[in-house]
Amino acid sequence: MANLGPSEGLLRLRMAGKLTSSEFLRRYKAEIRENPPLDRRNPNIKNHGQKFTLRLLQTLANRGTVTVMCHCEESSKTCHRHTLKRLIESA
Repeated sequence: MANLGPSEGLLRLRMAGKLTSSEFLRRYKAEIRENPPLDRRNPNIKNHGQKFTLRLLQTLANRGTVTVMCHCEESSKTCHRHTLKRLIESA
């Protein structure tokens, strides 16, 4: 579900080394919780419906196993999927 990933701009800043891990994750959490009328940060991937998708995954996780995946290496401790996992589990 690409709409739960970080915005393209935020991801590019992190990949370029312009953000610390903690700043990246702080901004990612802020993005996932905001409710913009249109997502102007993503010309290619539209992130509409993050809150709805997050609530859906929380509901599904209460009923069974939900797998969170990303393109980052599985051993990466700074990948947003760990933050997303905590958000899903916090319901």
